[in-house]
Amino acid sequence: MQSVIQMTDYFKDNSPKTTRPLVALYCGSRAGNKPVYLEKAIHLSQGLAEHGFGLVYGGASIGLMGQVADAMIQHGGEAVGVIPEFMLDYEIAHNQLTELHVVTSMHQRKAMMAERACAFVALPGGLGTFEEILEIATWGQLNQHQKPMMLYNVNGFYDALIAQLDRAVEDGFLPPQHRAKLIICEHEEEIYTALTNLGHPQRFVV
Repeated sequence: MQSVIQMTDYFKDNSPKTTRPLVALYCGSRAGNKPVYLEKAIHLSQGLAEHGFGLVYGGASIGLMGQVADAMIQHGGEAVGVIPEFMLDYEIAHNQLTELHVVTSMHQRKAMMAERACAFVALPGGLGTFEEILEIATWGQLNQHQKPMMLYNVNGFYDALIAQLDRAVEDGFLPPQHRAKLIICEHEEEIYTALTNLGHPQRFVV
């Protein structure tokens, strides 16, 4: 399978090559320094493929990002990458994807991923991962989508963020109904259950 690196006109690109519902995986461009992060990321991507889902992600071939794409493709799934042109030099675009879209900005990257995804899962990662899942949660709070949003709390990675969100509720800054929309998954099976039980709404406003 060969993908073509070319600029995508986000507003005119309406001919997807995928046939499966896509789950957005937000994860690190590094693999982390504990083997469990890589192991769980690969196993989740493999499981999503086996459950009939595809993947939309940031398009890189490095770190957890590259490994989840490899696992998806190796197990018969479909992988869509979206990468800004200015990041090609240091995130090294994956060249075996079902689709690879090169866009002009981070905003277009996030908007295209959000539009194509039926659900969102944040694996461990750094600032970019935090920003992506919190932005998509904010869009949900503003009623711009009703798609499932999940934190995959591998090795307790998100314990501190979960505590901060709960503190925001306690101190009156975050309505509890919006906090409840961000589903905490300690185990991979909980992700599959959430995808099955909540369905895959398609409406998204960007």
